[in-house]
Amino acid sequence: MTTRAIIFANGSLPDPEPARRLIDPAALLIAADGGTRHALTLGLTPSIVIGDLDSLTTEIRQPLETAGTRFLQHPADKDETDLELALDYAVGQGCAEITILAALGGRLDQTLANLSLLTDPRFAALDLRLDDGLEEAFFTRGRREVRGEAGDTISLLPWGGPVTGLRTRGLRWPLSGETLQPHKTRGVSNEMLGNSAVIELETGLLLVIHRRSS
Repeated sequence: MTTRAIIFANGSLPDPEPARRLIDPAALLIAADGGTRHALTLGLTPSIVIGDLDSLTTEIRQPLETAGTRFLQHPADKDETDLELALDYAVGQGCAEITILAALGGRLDQTLANLSLLTDPRFAALDLRLDDGLEEAFFTRGRREVRGEAGDTISLLPWGGPVTGLRTRGLRWPLSGETLQPHKTRGVSNEMLGNSAVIELETGLLLVIHRRSS
């Protein structure tokens, strides 16, 4: 069983080519209803499509059925978004690394809800991130390494309360055991000095946003 999943959400995908570099051929490919269009744009066939399926036309669905795609349909009147259902499915399949494509941009409420999904304590041990090839976002409660290039932008945003004991390596403006407050903007727009940066903290929940320069 694969331990990695890629979920296609129904948000914005600014440029398919950078997103294509994120695709692992061995990963479980899951489309959250309308996210199917992004998989098809990238020339991919999802293993399963999950949601109320209100975004799928017959022209889209029939070729997928022929190719062996499974469809897990939920009622239109439901408490979860299609993305939440897809994420729960991936976790239930034992996936420890989950990349969610096309979950940033577009509607602000959807973007915030997608970020909030990642904060579920059930997912604390997972490598779970939103990514569109240009920008990635993830949370950390301890230590994380960011891989990129010199000049990439890194923003560190406390989520729901202060983050204490914050230390960084590989950033132009380092932090050394400091506290970031959620009502302050000190952690915005730092810069990577090389192809790796390390972020460590003692307490709190930190949102890391990595904007690639190329």
